[in-house]
Amino acid sequence: MLGVTGGIAAYKSAILVRHLCNAGAEVQVVLTQGAAQFVTPVTLQALSGRPVRDDLWDPEAEAAMGHIELARWADLILVAPATAHFMAELAQGAAPDLLTTLCLASDAPVLLAPAMNQAMWRDAATQRNAATLAADGKRLIGPAEGEQACGDVGPGRMAEPEALLEAVQAAFLSPRLAALNVLVTAGPTREALDPVRFLSNHSSGKQGYAIAKAAAEAGARVTLVSGPCGLPAPANVECIEVTSALDMHEAVQARAAEQALVIGVAAVADYRPATQALQKIKKDSAGRGAAEPPAIALVENPDIIASVAALPNGPVVVGFAAETENALDNARRKRRRKGLDAIVVNDVSNPKIGFNSDHNAATLIWADGEVELAYQGKETLAASLIQHLANLFFPSSGEGAGAVAKPTPLSVARSGRS
Repeated sequence: MLGVTGGIAAYKSAILVRHLCNAGAEVQVVLTQGAAQFVTPVTLQALSGRPVRDDLWDPEAEAAMGHIELARWADLILVAPATAHFMAELAQGAAPDLLTTLCLASDAPVLLAPAMNQAMWRDAATQRNAATLAADGKRLIGPAEGEQACGDVGPGRMAEPEALLEAVQAAFLSPRLAALNVLVTAGPTREALDPVRFLSNHSSGKQGYAIAKAAAEAGARVTLVSGPCGLPAPANVECIEVTSALDMHEAVQARAAEQALVIGVAAVADYRPATQALQKIKKDSAGRGAAEPPAIALVENPDIIASVAALPNGPVVVGFAAETENALDNARRKRRRKGLDAIVVNDVSNPKIGFNSDHNAATLIWADGEVELAYQGKETLAASLIQHLANLFFPSSGEGAGAVAKPTPLSVARSGRS
């Protein structure tokens, strides 16, 4: 069931209906009154091949409790676009029209594609509603960032129809990592200089947490080893909180042999101070004065992901590379040098996808090919990445439990389709 609400992005719903029907879906469109101001029922009926529903009080349909029948009919509900008004109503459990009533009355999964002005999306009330909907089990796809109909630029554009089609297709796939153990590292590490100061980096942990969530949704038993980032643990994920690179190395090594897949997303510090001062280092320590800063000796931290890749009969190992120049070449060399099965690289010099952003774009590289993961929300990218990894390394997963022997990757064309 495709719900269309009253935003300018409703014009894309016609393209989306065509994509869904071409992919083999039966599509029932439900319009709100506002949506009918942007796109006509005749257009969507012609594309879907089914009469469009738009009235909770349709006497003919409701004579047989038609809204309940339709709620039971849907295998999946996608609302695209989902306006701020619609999200507010659904978050509060209000059902003033047919679409909200169906969303509340159906047991089907609900996907929402937010679309609104960038200021409306950033507003605290909208963010609270989005968080409530996510906590209630609704999955938000996007919004994307870019130029908007009003002339503003920022987050709030509806995800493109092609991305929404991929999300719908993914929702119907069987759990590709069912019964497999997956370990994900996320966030930064902190390397203490003294009791007050530390060396760290800008990693927010958002992408790693999104990947842990996507792996759990794919049926895996997920362990998330997280540096300090303050994010809530995803549902059905065991979260182990650590601070330093040595802490993370110890936690990962203790569990690596039990895993089928290890994904190293964490931004682990390459170096740590050779010694940690027991007391706060003073500016005038040892009589040097303010003009002479202390010299800090550094030692190299263990390479966590390479050490897992070196294990005999170890898990499939996927690393991440945050690069600022020559991203693809540097990542290809890093994959070979560390002995990784695959690596995901993104260019963090791009402010739209750098640290702390809610969006990302990356390239997945393995021995025989690579695929570009286009600019999208980090949760959507995570779901796509997990699907690609399942296709590559676990084509027949779900039949056993725990760790498995490292499989041989499927031969996948460089066109990016696995």
